[in-house]
Amino acid sequence: MAQFSLDRLNTYTESDFREHFSGTYQKAHNYLAISGGGEHGAFGAGLLEGWSESGTRPEFTMVTGISTGALMAPFAFLGSDYDAILKEIYTTTSTKDMFKKRGILKAVFSDAMTDTAPMKALIAKYVTADIVDSIAGEHQRGRRLYVGTVNLDAGRSVIWSVGAIAASDHPGKLELIHNILLASAAIPVAFPPVVFSVVNNGMEFDEMHVDGGTGAQVFVYPAAVDWSRVTEKLKVKGDPKAYVIRNAFLEPDYQGINRKLLSIAGRSLDSLIRTQAVGDIYQIYALCKRDGNDFNLAYIPSDFTEKPSEPIDPVFMGKCMNSDSIWQKKGIHGLKHHPVSPRVTE
Repeated sequence: MAQFSLDRLNTYTESDFREHFSGTYQKAHNYLAISGGGEHGAFGAGLLEGWSESGTRPEFTMVTGISTGALMAPFAFLGSDYDAILKEIYTTTSTKDMFKKRGILKAVFSDAMTDTAPMKALIAKYVTADIVDSIAGEHQRGRRLYVGTVNLDAGRSVIWSVGAIAASDHPGKLELIHNILLASAAIPVAFPPVVFSVVNNGMEFDEMHVDGGTGAQVFVYPAAVDWSRVTEKLKVKGDPKAYVIRNAFLEPDYQGINRKLLSIAGRSLDSLIRTQAVGDIYQIYALCKRDGNDFNLAYIPSDFTEKPSEPIDPVFMGKCMNSDSIWQKKGIHGLKHHPVSPRVTE
């Protein structure tokens, strides 16, 4: 697929580039990658709002999102005018707005511990037909919006071009985009997978998709893509800048764990996710070094010690979004001036 895309670019004339890539041809490039992190996504929402207020936030050439980052990505992609929507989502949403718990017996004989019908309704409330039309318009300017899920049947990550879907004539594109966003945040076991009907070579079958974080915590573009050739074709001005927002902690912390099954399992999963995120960030850094992109990183610092009182706690998210210790100390400053290195501490 990557080679196909490059071969296609090779057929474009300058007139084609100006027509189909008016927003990215002969312009500076800025790429934003937003990770998962559940309710900690409020960090990214606050960072974007503060970045807008600083007057230095660029128009992003490309935005990618995983899990809670996928829910943020459409609004980050559309720009600062949509910060208020992100703020509303991350300061008014509570657990009941995201999922309903299933009884133990029902959960055991079902596909998840919860029902995410409330989350799907929340996505539909904010990602409207007008939002999708706006995404389509930006896609036609050459800007790109990607969301990651994992196809459980195939055991591999899938990158969805949400902009291309928005700009298509697909009659069910609005619901399809809703389902992609829902799938990207569908934590296995906790949340039900999302099933997509697919037609290939005249045969129809179903694919089961779950949280993109089970494949990667954050991504910019596949390593198979020779990005320097892409930027050369688009005659990009200056070095592209990649901005990574990790909606979580990266530094290990100490917690006394009870010698009980759920405590051990939960702590082990947290450790696995954190180390996976570090690996993903290293990969992005290596790609930036290979392809001549500036690397910038922001993440939640260890001195933020607030704790949520429920799985989706609007009070906690408000503190996470607005805390000076986050977006002033490590947020805007971190994105603009973080040393170009893969280390995750200053």
